[in-house]
Amino acid sequence: MSRPFVHLHCHSHYSLLDGANRLPELTAHAKAAGMNALALTDHGNLYGAIEFYQECKAVGLNPIIGYEAYIAPGTRTEKGASRRGEAAYHLTLLARDRTGFRNLMKMASVAFLEGYHYVPRIDKDLLEAHKEGLICLSGCASGEFSEYILKDQLDEAEKLAQWFHTVFGKNFYVEIQNNGLNIQKECAEGAIGIANKLGLPLVATSDAHYLTQADANAHDVLLCINTGAKRTDEKRMRYGEPGANKLVDQFYVRPPEEMYRLFPGQEDAVRRSQEIADGCSIELDFKARHFPVFTPPDDKKPDDYLRELCYEGLRERYGDAPSQIAKDRLEHELGVICRMGFASYFLIVGDFVRFAVENGIPASARGSACGAIVSYVLKFSHVDPLEYDLLFERFLDPDRSEAPDIDIDFCQDRREEVIAYVRRKYGEGSVAQIATFGTMAARAAIKDVGRVLDFPLERVTQLTNMIPKTLGITLDDALKESTEFKQAYESDPDVRELIDIARKLEGTNRNSGTHAAGVVIANGPLTDYVPLQRVVRKGDDAGARAGEAVVTTQWVMGDLEKVGLLKMDFLGL
Repeated sequence: MSRPFVHLHCHSHYSLLDGANRLPELTAHAKAAGMNALALTDHGNLYGAIEFYQECKAVGLNPIIGYEAYIAPGTRTEKGASRRGEAAYHLTLLARDRTGFRNLMKMASVAFLEGYHYVPRIDKDLLEAHKEGLICLSGCASGEFSEYILKDQLDEAEKLAQWFHTVFGKNFYVEIQNNGLNIQKECAEGAIGIANKLGLPLVATSDAHYLTQADANAHDVLLCINTGAKRTDEKRMRYGEPGANKLVDQFYVRPPEEMYRLFPGQEDAVRRSQEIADGCSIELDFKARHFPVFTPPDDKKPDDYLRELCYEGLRERYGDAPSQIAKDRLEHELGVICRMGFASYFLIVGDFVRFAVENGIPASARGSACGAIVSYVLKFSHVDPLEYDLLFERFLDPDRSEAPDIDIDFCQDRREEVIAYVRRKYGEGSVAQIATFGTMAARAAIKDVGRVLDFPLERVTQLTNMIPKTLGITLDDALKESTEFKQAYESDPDVRELIDIARKLEGTNRNSGTHAAGVVIANGPLTDYVPLQRVVRKGDDAGARAGEAVVTTQWVMGDLEKVGLLKMDFLGL
């Protein structure tokens, strides 16, 4: 491409209720526009990093994993700000390589665990300590650099730019944007002057929050869902000029030619986005495992110790003279388990099951794990697979590399005692619960959008009742399957608008939560492998622990398995 451009400042729906881009559509759109790379810079988190990486690879884009950091005005532990706008500035960070990606994970974790005040925040000390492998852009109009410019404190803006340049050297760039806001033009004028004076490189970005210009209204409704506002509210958050009651529809994923038209005389700044992208290369290893290591007593090897425990359990289950069939079955299973490198995994599960049994906490495996005689003799399960002719291969397939699922039911009231034991055993920093994301399903999207558009509740209920009760049904499917729903859509322009907006928002993430049973255990600090966060327990599942903060991963269970971490289900029954 003769006039290349790469989006280096781009939000997905993992910028919860602020970004409207789902990752498969986002990556496909960028590829179709002729770009060969794309960055993801969600607000204060790395929720989408692994999905983004995979979607980029699938369509032939170079994935640039980034992070629009919230950076505290002082230190991250100072929490004196009385409102969100005073708590942090914005800063754009991009990983050049795997070292940079690891540093993003460290900072994104600390931001939640130490710096949270309205938003998860880092600070300059943390940034300086984790600068290796990172590219830093000066940020949007909400950045500290831009604020100095807007306050006409150009000397302070210049000092800040020099500080960033001292920290990041050639990997610091002055960022300019043009999404049609006067405030951005004012920032750009000051930024260009400072960059030229100090000899710093400029880069043009587009603050992209939705896919196309036609998606602006749906995104505006999304912001209303976020803030609890109605679309008719005059004094509400919207993407537009400060204080103006008018939507600006320019925060979309622009094609390269539009970017060149938006920055006349700054073609080098637009082109530099491609140069930055060309300098970024992250190759993630999805084959490596980072399972914790179980240390057997008396310097025994895990394979040998597992065999010893299994033969003890074999005698307990089948008597002092177990049948040859039982011994052959055990040998076969141990051979597969040890050959695949899962001996420590079984010892870890055996250890916390032993803790539960010794402390009178009812525990039992469920599902395919009951097909293994190893599960039976180690007392994970109380079902004899020989008696019921259960297959080991349904539990552990020798042709697959993934760890088998050993789902254990514990007494609901005492499940937390077992998780606490695991934390003590392997270290607080090596154990966490697992994130989930609540998405806007068909009915929920209709309800949310209906409230924002100020539809009568009775009418919204009528519309949701028209949607077939099929599990996982989409609004497009509902329009095909329900004559009543389709008729309402075609006959009433207001209903058509509601449903069309809901179709655009359907499937986007609404909130982050905690998996009901999932726990991840790593070999060493989890933040070496996955970003963490602190989530407050909410909803019916929280029970008596509602309002309690729990440390979880920022990635969902499937992503954790891809990066080689050991996840287990501690189910409550």
